[in-house]
Amino acid sequence: MSLHELGWKPFFQQQLTLDEWDDAIPARVVEQHRSVIVIQTEDERLSLPVLPDMTGITVGDWLLINRENRFSRLLDRQSLFSRKAAGGKVNSQCIAANVDTVFIVSSMNHDFNLNRIERFLALVHEAGAEPVVVLTKADLCEDPQSYLQQVRSMDAMLMVEPVNALDTHSVKALDSWCSMGKTIAFLGSSGVGKSTLVNTLLHRQSQTTGNIREDDSKGRHTTTARSLHPMSSGSLLLDTPGMRELQLADCEQGVEETFADIQRLTQQCQFSDCQHNGEPGCAIEQAIDDGQLEPRRLNNYRKLMREQAMNAATLAEKRARDKSLSRLYQSVQNESRRRKKG
Repeated sequence: MSLHELGWKPFFQQQLTLDEWDDAIPARVVEQHRSVIVIQTEDERLSLPVLPDMTGITVGDWLLINRENRFSRLLDRQSLFSRKAAGGKVNSQCIAANVDTVFIVSSMNHDFNLNRIERFLALVHEAGAEPVVVLTKADLCEDPQSYLQQVRSMDAMLMVEPVNALDTHSVKALDSWCSMGKTIAFLGSSGVGKSTLVNTLLHRQSQTTGNIREDDSKGRHTTTARSLHPMSSGSLLLDTPGMRELQLADCEQGVEETFADIQRLTQQCQFSDCQHNGEPGCAIEQAIDDGQLEPRRLNNYRKLMREQAMNAATLAEKRARDKSLSRLYQSVQNESRRRKKG
């Protein structure tokens, strides 16, 4: 594969020095496992162990290796999707890098959830990528248009495509986002049909799929590693595992862009510090009374803003503690060196 086919752009080329052009080899991370990453150069595919100086590298990243196939450095990212790590940790976890378009996958059944779609939209907007909502299982849905209308009610300009993930002709609706060198990522909960959609787009059985539990329409989680796959169209398809504990952190701009309608209404309130809770001249409450804004959407906006603010605060506190500890360790090391010299 050429660098262009791998998604190489002027943004990455401009980061290389003249010496690096002579001595270093650009490579893209095409698979990410717990202790190993798989990289692709123009000439070959290699596996590299994840060493301490490679912390945070994720699928989609561009890095440089030397002539001995050893890691040199990570290039700056054009886009980065991250989340607060699952569980009680306060670390930020990278999900995917250098993505052009994100297919936000949701199934048209009991698992359909507008709040969850808005959460994914906030992540995509924060990273600056293009979101496309893909509604799967159209063949099993009696009224697909009702689901499309619900999604489009959030944003009339939002791209929404209903598909039958098993039907090659149906998924051709996504071709316009799958051109040469473009990187496409997937976000969505387990069981919504991501792996099935990946297999259909790639025309091969790349991902294992699981059965659906009939009692709640939820699926068994089947994808275990993040991976990047070349498509016949020339684009690169990135599949990520279902993220059942997705939390937002440092994502205020993404949330505000996702809820741009609420942001516009807020500017029309009589008071700049309006809390939208009984104040006179509140444009938000008026929009709800007029049926122009759903209470659900306002409640989810408030919830996501609180969540990202809380997680951002804990991450900032952790960074401050780490910085303080680093200064302490450096001070101890310097004092130890001074005493040895004495």
